[in-house]
Amino acid sequence: MHAALLAAGAGLLSVAATPALAESLWLQPTAQGARLRAGPPDQPALALPPLQALAAPGADATHVLGPDGLIARGNAAAGDLRLTAVETEGQRVLVHHQARLGRKETLPVNDLELVPTEPEGRRFRLMWKGRPVAATQVEVQTDAGWQRLLLPEADGLVTLSTPFPGLYVLSVTASVDGGKVRFEGRDYSEVRHSATLSFEVTSP
Repeated sequence: MHAALLAAGAGLLSVAATPALAESLWLQPTAQGARLRAGPPDQPALALPPLQALAAPGADATHVLGPDGLIARGNAAAGDLRLTAVETEGQRVLVHHQARLGRKETLPVNDLELVPTEPEGRRFRLMWKGRPVAATQVEVQTDAGWQRLLLPEADGLVTLSTPFPGLYVLSVTASVDGGKVRFEGRDYSEVRHSATLSFEVTSP
């Protein structure tokens, strides 16, 4: 089930109304930066799916992206980290993964991104190519196994309560209806976007 949001190129951007995190990629904080992970935060997958076009949007010169999805940076005071990747599912589906770690920045960088309304805030807006859209729902999971589905308020924002310390991962998926695309010499008839936002809470 999908709910159309806005015109996006050849079709409509639609946000999935089913849980998304099982097929999403997210960033786990490390001492050096972050690591790209798949699966639920309380039981991450041992390996990532085959990925292409790994990139760190908005990264400065202190950010170094490794082939295994690790991001290292020399400046601990730098802003949020982001990583994008492309995954192919079968012969016709192209998935754009867009992961973000941290909630300091209030402006989006990725095409699809959950953005806090204030630094370190608990209210978030979904942005598509710099424009606000209303999410159908946002899935939340923690590294302790706590789960919630956030529904939008009248202004389109979602509000998250953080009842205990830990790593929180918010996720949403969307598709571009009629969004045919050519990638690496092959045509794909379905284009999906996956966005995650992860951050640590030290005190509720």
